[in-house]
Amino acid sequence: MPANQGERARRRLSTAERREQLLLVGARLFSESPYDDVWIEQVAEIAGVSRGLLYHYFPTKREFFAAVVERESARMLRMTAAVPGVPVREQLTAGLDTYLGYVEAHAHGFRAFHRADAAGDQAVRRVYQRALAAQEEQILAALAADPEFGPVVETAPQVRLAVRGWLAFTTAVCLEWLRGEGRFSRDQVRDLCARALLGVLA
Repeated sequence: MPANQGERARRRLSTAERREQLLLVGARLFSESPYDDVWIEQVAEIAGVSRGLLYHYFPTKREFFAAVVERESARMLRMTAAVPGVPVREQLTAGLDTYLGYVEAHAHGFRAFHRADAAGDQAVRRVYQRALAAQEEQILAALAADPEFGPVVETAPQVRLAVRGWLAFTTAVCLEWLRGEGRFSRDQVRDLCARALLGVLA
């Protein structure tokens, strides 16, 4: 392809589309390799852009990785948002099914998100911790608004700790499920996670 043709192809993407493309590439690379083993040059090469253009969007590798983590966090929060007025017990299976569908379809991004805590960079780890806190608050808000679980949330201060532990449990189960290559079905994983949450709230 002639150089000017390549330049025209690169310009076809809007700013938002180009940023999204770069974050998709980053999610894949960060899920496949440790943070220190991913090079900005790799991202630029796979995306078909110059390193200078990548740095225009993300001035440092740390900021790029943080943006990948934030993107995946926002996506997971949208996917798992509670439906107002519907009892938590009724939504739990469907909500977990949706969540596991996301995990399966976006395995690279999911792995990248949960590798953030081990990245070694305090700024990135803070992004990761904020993301987990947002998930925790979303779950607690849904429980507090539920007729069955609302009184438990109000009277049992350990519920927050239980939800935090359940999130860690679910993460570990999902990562093992992805590594298992078909040893466990989505239904099995979903039912295990649902029973675990109901168990800690009992």
